Amino acid sequence: MHFDDRLATVLHLPSSGDALARIQYRQLIDILGSLAEDARSAAIEAGFARVVDLSSRIPATDRARLVRQPLQPLTNPRLLALFAEAEPEVAMAAIGTAQLDEDAWLALVPALPVRARGILRHRRDLGAKVEALLERLGIRDRGLPPVEEPAANEPADSEDKEQPLDLVDAVEYIEPEPPAAPCVEPATFAGLEQIAAAGRAAATPADARGQRVAKAEGDAGGEAGAGIGAIVRRIEEFRKARESHGSTSGVSKPGGNTPHLPLGDSSKQATAAIDFATDAEGRINWADGSLASALVGLNLAGLDPSAVEPSQYAQTAYTPRPGLALSMRHRQPLRAIAVDIAGAPAVSGSWQVDAVPHFDPASGRFIGYAGRLRRPGKIAAIDAPPAAEPSEADRMRQVLHELRTPANAIQVAAEIIQQQLYGPAPHEYRALAAAIAGDCAHILAGFEELDRLVKLESGALGIESGESDLASVLAETVSRLKAWTEPRGSGFVLPELGYAPSPVAIERAEIERLVWRIFAVLAGMTAPQEMLPVRLSMESGRVAMRVALPSLLLTRDAQSLFDTPVSERGQSLSTGMFGIGFTLRLAAAEAAAAGGGLQREEDDLYLSLPAAPAAEQAGSRAI
Repeated sequence: MHFDDRLATVLHLPSSGDALARIQYRQLIDILGSLAEDARSAAIEAGFARVVDLSSRIPATDRARLVRQPLQPLTNPRLLALFAEAEPEVAMAAIGTAQLDEDAWLALVPALPVRARGILRHRRDLGAKVEALLERLGIRDRGLPPVEEPAANEPADSEDKEQPLDLVDAVEYIEPEPPAAPCVEPATFAGLEQIAAAGRAAATPADARGQRVAKAEGDAGGEAGAGIGAIVRRIEEFRKARESHGSTSGVSKPGGNTPHLPLGDSSKQATAAIDFATDAEGRINWADGSLASALVGLNLAGLDPSAVEPSQYAQTAYTPRPGLALSMRHRQPLRAIAVDIAGAPAVSGSWQVDAVPHFDPASGRFIGYAGRLRRPGKIAAIDAPPAAEPSEADRMRQVLHELRTPANAIQVAAEIIQQQLYGPAPHEYRALAAAIAGDCAHILAGFEELDRLVKLESGALGIESGESDLASVLAETVSRLKAWTEPRGSGFVLPELGYAPSPVAIERAEIERLVWRIFAVLAGMTAPQEMLPVRLSMESGRVAMRVALPSLLLTRDAQSLFDTPVSERGQSLSTGMFGIGFTLRLAAAEAAAAGGGLQREEDDLYLSLPAAPAAEQAGSRAI
């Protein structure tokens, strides 16, 4: 029986480091995002729980980048619903890359948060039914926010007290408007005038819109009109304050007496990046975000330090580099060009310009630059600890995991052909498929050995402790190897019968695997009629085993015996796909993890293992 064990493999991987956590998060997105909607199992539930756990450890920007670039399309509604409740950048990345059918969208949209539905409206491939459902649900998330506090100049005993304005209850039906980009900065003056005009129109009973809400206003006793009137008054105060200060300073000082906008806005964080485009003369004619009005019309070429007085940069910690105007004149890309902008507080200061020239595809004429303005990053302190980088062992385990995926896929495809699961196949193809499946199984076994070596040498994996008899394990291993050694007249010479047990503090399965690796290598390298003596002894609380090296291995020194030459491969007696040196190195790593060691001493291979408590009491003896 064949099954998909990718999810179990990913869940068994460690996620202790930042790099490993990001890799596991990306793999879980690829696996869970391609599952069927009704897929349920203990492994799937554990996978979703791991996604939630990793989400608390990985920054939102990194998670958004990983969600935006999946290897498989995101088709699982459950995973999409989980991402939709995350941070805005994660929700935007997930909704933008999701590939659901119309029925799945219709079932998922009502359960999405309001913010996620607003993001979903920007897609143009949803279908008529989904868009109609979004329009029906969108009435409640497009209304003007309520006024929570009275105006500053309104008397406390006024009968016209502000009440929360519920446009949904007041308006029977409002035609939906095209979705607008989210605004994170205060509105422009023109926008405020439009809002004020809309407020006056809404407060006028003779207006067509006022007629639509007349019934609701009558039921509410004029409470909605009072709320709109408060908004209009505060907008008028903002307009008058702006006009009075515009002739002197042009920009209102923070913390002054200027009234706040009536939409409940607060201080915003500084913008870190702004996309822009210029005309052929280098003047910005488009900018992204709410700061567009402060940048449109700015001439980038005029920001070149060669055209600005040096005294203007005396107080700037980030010194601009000349060459901006020359690069623009030659239509060259702009890479990390430092500039200093003087203007509104939100855009003034040091910026870094990255842009590429654009040309008309029809005529080839230069039409301007398109790029991004970034705030320069802060330089870390000298004594700050460096960021942790993945170790060699972590990188090796990552490589092995990436290699297992195609090998598993090839093996599954070959076994499908060999077993004719999808229909009859010619016998020649079945024979080739069987050989390919066998090769893939051999490769995967080699990957397992390599992964075990990396984990043992890095300390991520230990040997299970217990109690077993080394002497009996030796006897069973030599007996299993007789099918190979007897026809050649070679083999091992064990101590005489009647020897005493040699208990070691290792689980029997672990010691059997260790002894098999060593003796399979030695048996495969023995010459015909060559016998290798084996000796056991107790030395200082350890069980020691010495076995003579074959004549073919005596030419190697203590270091090269455990090395893996490039041309070396496994012998006819299978000891692994990486050859003799790798197998002995893996055995040495297993012995070291158990508290012992494996090394060469003169012409012998010496293995020492910690003795069990019962053997330590017997003292030192030779067998």
